[in-house]
Amino acid sequence: MTENLKAFLDAKVAQYNRPEFIENDPVTIPHMFSQKQDIEIMGFWAATLAWGQRVTIIKKCKELIVLMDGAPYDFIINHEEPDLKKLLQFKHRTFNDVDTLYFIAFFRQHYERFESLEDAFIPEDGAYSPFRGLGGFRSYFFSLPDFPHRTKKHVSSPSQKSTCKRLNMFLRWMVRKDDNGVDFGIWNRIKPDDLICPLDLHVDRVSRKLNLITRKQTDWQTAVELTERLRELDPNDPVKYDFALFGLGIEERWGVQF
Repeated sequence: MTENLKAFLDAKVAQYNRPEFIENDPVTIPHMFSQKQDIEIMGFWAATLAWGQRVTIIKKCKELIVLMDGAPYDFIINHEEPDLKKLLQFKHRTFNDVDTLYFIAFFRQHYERFESLEDAFIPEDGAYSPFRGLGGFRSYFFSLPDFPHRTKKHVSSPSQKSTCKRLNMFLRWMVRKDDNGVDFGIWNRIKPDDLICPLDLHVDRVSRKLNLITRKQTDWQTAVELTERLRELDPNDPVKYDFALFGLGIEERWGVQF
């Protein structure tokens, strides 16, 4: 059964882990850039805003890029106070101008100290684990004085029992390395086998249909359970199967009740 499942999912990974996947997915946003910091900034922002229809997510991210003069990293590092006024118009669902300005403030203080956003996920002792890395990132993200409490809902943590779908998706984009052109693989301190599979509605539904998940609720432990099962299929790169599970769910409509 495991061999049959692996063969089936490997074929689906090959089907969906292709450059053609990029255009209609939020990952298209960081693919608009070549500079590492631009990729990180807009990758993080695209993942954060990734709820709702993909067409709308992509549209809103492109709007945000225009508001930052087409150069997010340069804008964040070099902007002056009057430059921020135009960002007061930005809104996507519950993400508003308050959140936007705090994201810019966080990025500025981080990139004044570090070359890469990867540093924000690495514990001080250098011993990365998904639970410590994501939990530590949230604490660090909200370490600026007078951070807006409302913004905390946009950055999750395993300690809240959240699946941390958006953060795990962002980490997949930055960490996974292959020659297929979708994921960037520009980070080296976090390894592909450290990743947790992003668990959204589509992946959850398909995973249950394939008996990859037995846990009744959907939370952090469920994402860990799924990843452990996927690790049995590929211990070095378990999260590559996100392509298969997501593709089966959103493109092939597996598990949808008609």
